[in-house]
Amino acid sequence: MSNEPLPPLNSLQAFEAAGRHESFLYAAAELQVSPGAISRHVRLLERFLGTELFVRQSNGVTLTPVGNLYARKVSRIVRDLRRATAQVRTPDPAAGPRPGPP
Repeated sequence: MSNEPLPPLNSLQAFEAAGRHESFLYAAAELQVSPGAISRHVRLLERFLGTELFVRQSNGVTLTPVGNLYARKVSRIVRDLRRATAQVRTPDPAAGPRPGPP
């Protein structure tokens, strides 16, 4: 197992949402935080990685080529994490029975 440090997980979550929407505003709405918080998290992640992930313009943001590659990989990981969580999470008894594995 590698001893490489993980990036800040809140920053990864902010980046994943911002990358999916290509918008700090929509990412902020989804995560129920301010656009400024998304921007700070993305900047922190960019400093951690040593590269820019977004091109910032007056009319919004777009992923850089490196950002696009990273966003695809991070989105896959987040999707897998959501599936794994759903498979092991204890259901709310009020919600009724949970369907079996796919």
